[in-house]
Amino acid sequence: MLITRAQVYPLEIPMTRPIKMSGETVTHAQTVLLRVTDEAGREGWGEAGSAPLMTGETLGSLYASTCYLVERLLGANVEAPAAIAPLMEKILYGNSSAKAVVETALMDLLAQRAGVPLYQLLNPEAKAPVRLEMLHMLASGNLEGELEEARTLRAQGYRHWKIKVGAGTVDYDVKRILGIVPQLKGDVVSADANTALAYAAGDAIADAGVSAGLSFLEQPFHTGSVAAMARLYARTHLPLCADESLQSIDDITLHADAHAAQGVSLKLIKLGGLKPAVEAGRLALSRGMKLNLACKVAESTISAVATAHVGFALGDIAWGFSMSNRYLQADVCEHPFLPEGGAVSTAQVQRPGLGYAPEAARLRDFASRDWKMKEYGA
Repeated sequence: MLITRAQVYPLEIPMTRPIKMSGETVTHAQTVLLRVTDEAGREGWGEAGSAPLMTGETLGSLYASTCYLVERLLGANVEAPAAIAPLMEKILYGNSSAKAVVETALMDLLAQRAGVPLYQLLNPEAKAPVRLEMLHMLASGNLEGELEEARTLRAQGYRHWKIKVGAGTVDYDVKRILGIVPQLKGDVVSADANTALAYAAGDAIADAGVSAGLSFLEQPFHTGSVAAMARLYARTHLPLCADESLQSIDDITLHADAHAAQGVSLKLIKLGGLKPAVEAGRLALSRGMKLNLACKVAESTISAVATAHVGFALGDIAWGFSMSNRYLQADVCEHPFLPEGGAVSTAQVQRPGLGYAPEAARLRDFASRDWKMKEYGA
């Protein structure tokens, strides 16, 4: 498969409302899309969102790294999924987000060429249909508003929830956990601190979680606090999920050996694309860990459906799927990839490849003011 053309699109897409996280409030998705064309005229798409507090990538740096890769990959011949990572490693060290953009687009092309949905290229033995239960963020910081939000979505079939903590006071976060979790009894309800908690605050949140019946606590402490996470689990036996502290497959082994995490959050931008995310998921499952699958807040349908294909390939996502294009005012696709009854399923992705592509007009509408589309091989 010969790479003949490519276009890199830096985008800024408004959210329906701000998402409050411990280290930032997100009002716009800042994301990079890539279109790659092969010698047969097929088009593959990839995407990654900027995540300064997770991967260190701003929109500008992600755009620049993606352009650097694409310019040097033009004219390359890619025959199989296993060839993609070594090809990129010869060009650029690190930069997992930019590599995820490129790897996704190339995997889309390879699956189209094979005539199969992308999840079947990732795992030819994948069973269909598979449902991925949608995990919804409760992130306004207003207890009554979050309870009403949860009641509305629960009536639609949602059963997985994430309470964002760490942006306000510890006392109010404890109140939110004690107020929300019992109202969602029987569901999978987590809290996510995004590394924001001091050790004493982590103890308070975890104790409230145990009392209320929280399913797990995600990334309470700063990246690298493996020993502190292990101590918290040993004291409370509340399952912990590693997110920001998981930046490579080796980190799964590190956390599992230390009993510092009982589950992991897989993101394409951290691991460098679909194939490494599937490999990471298989390793975690083999160590008895639970999986959460997540997009960065926020990305469009392209990243959402790519991440879903990883979940369909793995087939065991017990801690839910955080699909962030649901929080956009509008998507790059006229008919976006969205949940049905609180979940997405393989029935929605039976076309070859990703099965989705953006509309040109929408790419123009959301074009970044600071960075311009760049074209190669025209």
